[in-house]
Amino acid sequence: MSKVDVLVVGAGPVGLLCALLGRLYGLRVLIVDKSSEPLRTGRADALNARSLQLLEIVGLFAELYPLGKTCNTSSVWADGEFVSRQSTWWDNLEGCFHKHFLMLGQAFVERSLDRRVGELDCAVRRNTSVEHVELGEDGCRSILSSGEVVESRFVIGADGSRSAVRDFFAIPFEITRPELTWAVLDGVFETDFPKVPEIIVFQVDTSDVAWIPREGEIDRFYVRMDVAEFDLDQVVAKINRAVRPHELTLKRVEWFSRFSVKESVAERFSVGDRVFLAGDACHIHSVNGGQGLNTGLSDAFNLMWKLGMAANAVSSTEILRTYEQERKPVALSVVETSGALVRSTKYSEGGTHAVDYVKTVERKAGNITGMGIRYGEDGLAGSRLFDFMVHGGDGGLPVGEQARVYSLLDYRFFTLLVFGDAEPDLALPPFVRTIRIRDTPGECPYPDQLLLVRPDSYIAASAPIDDASPIVGYLRSLSQVSVPAWPS
Repeated sequence: MSKVDVLVVGAGPVGLLCALLGRLYGLRVLIVDKSSEPLRTGRADALNARSLQLLEIVGLFAELYPLGKTCNTSSVWADGEFVSRQSTWWDNLEGCFHKHFLMLGQAFVERSLDRRVGELDCAVRRNTSVEHVELGEDGCRSILSSGEVVESRFVIGADGSRSAVRDFFAIPFEITRPELTWAVLDGVFETDFPKVPEIIVFQVDTSDVAWIPREGEIDRFYVRMDVAEFDLDQVVAKINRAVRPHELTLKRVEWFSRFSVKESVAERFSVGDRVFLAGDACHIHSVNGGQGLNTGLSDAFNLMWKLGMAANAVSSTEILRTYEQERKPVALSVVETSGALVRSTKYSEGGTHAVDYVKTVERKAGNITGMGIRYGEDGLAGSRLFDFMVHGGDGGLPVGEQARVYSLLDYRFFTLLVFGDAEPDLALPPFVRTIRIRDTPGECPYPDQLLLVRPDSYIAASAPIDDASPIVGYLRSLSQVSVPAWPS
């Protein structure tokens, strides 16, 4: 029998990130997966701007960013030419230094996370599935395929769309299946097409081909086939029909797969404040808009600081209920966005499928870039922290140096950002770090403010520099620490 704080089921990027974040909170984590090794090819193909910010907080940005290819333009090709190029939704983002997708295969993200959790004494238990999970008075009892019994305080099901954890607790997951079947082809291509590092949507009769730039020499094509059975030659033929008058030859296949579009959001994201679902285990949708991996990563960032604080008796378990309250509306919105995009490739009242597609991207840019996601509508509270440059001498930086504020954040802590020279009379609990920001190279986005920033870099509370009561009020609601000792 093993005893741990958290059992994570599934070692895709979402499960691995949950394990990494749990270890940062000092939790004992066991992560298991049916696979024999991390992913090598295929699946998700892009990190959005929000994911890049979040990965900065846990030290993965610098490793992954040079491996990918940046892309912030969606183009339409019709009648032998580019008829539009759009990137305004990226250009207009505020508080964001990386206004683009990073086109990078899921395998790179997965291998990086797998290595990190191994370094934190949390190597994945491979070739292992979970046969049963049940709730007890003090936690969960799980039986592994090896026969081992694992007692844990929490279980996280990050085990994909066919989640065993979700099934153990009979959580409804009603799937909608639009009659749309796609091929996805990663490879190296030879072509006389005027190749550009843009997402190209092709308009022929409908819009059934999209060209996605990828890292290195690889490109990806999504091709709507609308038949159950097809082969590689048929897929390449449809691509050539879209790129006319140019031609394309497939030189090497990296990955080839077919999928039918499925859409669903789980009725519940948790059971008894003990079992939680994340990623594809609680929401699935089409690949259009590149939201699957990015939404799952944000699930993990939202969940694990709450779980860490509850496990370490810093906060009551009531905070765990905010995971579903915050993330389920996001999942529903993502399914709506991807559904609108995928349907526009086949259905269009005016026969302008590709143009309709790009207009939907523009309209739903908050989801697609990840930068429009917020929790609640109460002023700054619930909004993402803007990224901005900080001068040396602030935040522990050496004098003369500059850095983005996201590089100064630490997922293990709340951060109190103090803008200006005032000294607020505020005694803080040990889970809050303070960063004083007296000057910024550009215009300060939060002049004369106090901002309490959550570990996932969303603003928990804000206050004027001379009245910290909103900050104290939030911390009182969150913490089990004796609050009378905190000045109001």
